[in-house]
Amino acid sequence: MDQDRVVRVWALITEHAQREGASASLRHVCVVCARAVAATGSGLSITRGRGRHDPVATSDAASAELAELQFTLGEGPSADALDGAGPVLAADLSAAASRRRWPVFAPAATKRGVLAMFSFPLELGAVRVGVLDLYRDRTGPLSGAQLADALVFADAALLLVLDDRGGIPAAYADLVDGGFDEWRAEVHQAAGMLSVQLGVEVEEALVRLRAYAFTQDRRLAAVARDVIERRVRFDGGRAGKLPEGGNEPDGEEN
Repeated sequence: MDQDRVVRVWALITEHAQREGASASLRHVCVVCARAVAATGSGLSITRGRGRHDPVATSDAASAELAELQFTLGEGPSADALDGAGPVLAADLSAAASRRRWPVFAPAATKRGVLAMFSFPLELGAVRVGVLDLYRDRTGPLSGAQLADALVFADAALLLVLDDRGGIPAAYADLVDGGFDEWRAEVHQAAGMLSVQLGVEVEEALVRLRAYAFTQDRRLAAVARDVIERRVRFDGGRAGKLPEGGNEPDGEEN
């Protein structure tokens, strides 16, 4: 992933939040993303367990109505993205293919003037915490640059959701100052290892990893690397200490 793009996206989000005298939030992600990719509006839903997902932030009232419509109907690009379909790009909701795929949602959306929709899951490996939706009042695909930007905005929203669930402030440096592709690979692997160690879901393991990195004032990627290389271990719901000399404590195996 283009690191310059990551830096630019985070700068747009934080600058918009600072103008309001606030910390970056999911609403700021929605507002800035819609502007950046020339969308009419944007909305964001997060998972609540057992297949539930609730709208939590939108860029405007019309987007809030669309988010509520998808939630009520239980179908649409957003629902498909959350079900593991990856990014769902519907460049023309009035097309026959869209009406076959979403027989209730597509006509209802076009009736409200929404002619294209693009949904991006907030995910890291198998962990899927929500979805970022973009709406347009005209048909047509996103450009390559707009698609790349939208993916970074989705990753920014992922980080904000994880930090909120862990009860910590967002640490943007984890994305801005590090290699993001490496961040994703190492953190995903470390979360999987912690899931086994702690007997929890991977999402919970990922939240704990984030929280530990924050309390230790260390980069998330660095902590993940220590977990992978068995220099640090989490047991009994508590983070282990980094052993002197970088060796794993005797008697502990992954």
